[in-house]
Amino acid sequence: MAMLAVLIPLLMLGVVLVLGRYEELLLPQEDAGRREPAGVPPAAAAATSSPAPAGTPAPSP
Repeated sequence: MAMLAVLIPLLMLGVVLVLGRYEELLLPQEDAGRREPAGVPPAAAAATSSPAPAGTPAPSP
């Protein structure tokens, strides 16, 4: 019984890993190599900044 308590979780982990690999083979992502790193902002967003909304009141003195 103790062997089953050790083997069943290991087998389940193996099944999850195999299913993940199968999914990657079945549904490849076309743009996976073309993505930029998360820390680099796009050039258009870095050049412009958004102004405050039109309805924002001025701060009181």
